[in-house]
Amino acid sequence: MRIALEEAEQAALGGDVPVGAVVLSPHGETIATGHNEREATGDPTAHAEVLALRRAAAQLGEWRLTGCTLVVTLEPCVMCAGALVQSRVERLVYGARDEKAGATGSLWDLVRDRRLNHRPEVIDAVLADDCSAQLTRFFRDR
Repeated sequence: MRIALEEAEQAALGGDVPVGAVVLSPHGETIATGHNEREATGDPTAHAEVLALRRAAAQLGEWRLTGCTLVVTLEPCVMCAGALVQSRVERLVYGARDEKAGATGSLWDLVRDRRLNHRPEVIDAVLADDCSAQLTRFFRDR
């Protein structure tokens, strides 16, 4: 999560909402990282999670990220939750809950929907205070 927090700081420096993500291999090694780049790229899909998942797939040469863990500072939205289900990520670890747009337990619970063919394990509230504080500082300063 500390690496994801560093990624989130990079997003803030670029004027984006500070969200950072890391994809870990089944052995716990960092495969890829990402941070929000919507403002920097003008791409509405340039969320930290989507970018990290894309980079991990490119690194592995495989779209299936079986056995991998996605670590992200903020609870994923519907788009990102869908992407992690589609990529077959085994585990999601996130920091701050997103009561307004969270899709892994707060507002919706897409990743645990029994109608889907893949349901990753979800571990929440990891360094939640640090993740929340980073977001609060960003929006307070704006």
